[in-house]
Amino acid sequence: MNSIKLGKYKHFKGDLIEVIAVGKHSETLEDMVVYKKLHATKDFPEGQVWVRPLSMFLEIITREGKTFKRFELVE
Repeated sequence: MNSIKLGKYKHFKGDLIEVIAVGKHSETLEDMVVYKKLHATKDFPEGQVWVRPLSMFLEIITREGKTFKRFELVE
């Protein structure tokens, strides 16, 4: 398993999140990142908890010819 540090990350679109755990999908055993938003949006409250596959959390993406980490550790 690729591991990540618990802490604050910045999404490539600018949102700040906090990784609070890394766990396993109960059926597939895929590694999953559990994180929460550090601010509210019009659709979700501050602290909303989300789960994303670790492979997707760590991926490098390309948008408009620029390459970014999907999430970058900030703290």
